[in-house]
Amino acid sequence: MIFQDAVASLNPGRSIGETIAEPLRVIGKIGRKARFGRARELMRQVGLDPDRDFVTLPHEFSGGQCQRISIARSLIMNPKLLVCDEPVSSLDVSVQAQVLNLLERMKAHYNLTLLFIFHDLAVVKNISDRVAMMYLGKLYEIADSEDLYRSPRHPYTAALLASIPNPHSGRVPSNPTRPGVDIPSPANPPSGCRFHTRCPRAHNRCIHTQPDLKEVIPGLQVACHYPL
Repeated sequence: MIFQDAVASLNPGRSIGETIAEPLRVIGKIGRKARFGRARELMRQVGLDPDRDFVTLPHEFSGGQCQRISIARSLIMNPKLLVCDEPVSSLDVSVQAQVLNLLERMKAHYNLTLLFIFHDLAVVKNISDRVAMMYLGKLYEIADSEDLYRSPRHPYTAALLASIPNPHSGRVPSNPTRPGVDIPSPANPPSGCRFHTRCPRAHNRCIHTQPDLKEVIPGLQVACHYPL
């Protein structure tokens, strides 16, 4: 896993080399020399200099460098799945692009599946093959990225996409998919469809019955009684 706060996810008293090699130490099957050799190899792959940085502590690195360290640590066990929890949200835009490009390269090199957890819709579109939209802990739409952004089927997905500001427009357009402001508590979600208190298409059925996630066309699933 790669965590959102790269700096806080690293032990401040442990050198970078030790941090990256730690998972191999935990499983206890690889000697110190082999562990550190593998850690140095991964440091090179993520753009760090092992000759200079191996014994350095985390506080001497920037946020983007700390995220590179986290990526190296996550790859040292040769995983098949990498969970990326908002891995660039705390970084500035130029560094975000560098880290995302690095993850793309690692994905190809290690034949990885990457599961991104994101709220930045522009980033999601650019990096994802498939997208799953959630509301209050429930999946409401799953589709290929291009299909979902071109033609959303769930009212919540449509409202999210419509909320993206248009820098070329001098006015706020009329938005028939805009949700209401009755935002329910995640600790006590509404009955039936959890989005019904805000949905402009809600009917009585939505209040009482939770819609199942169903495939409406090949590759596209939506949980809505009245999809778009």
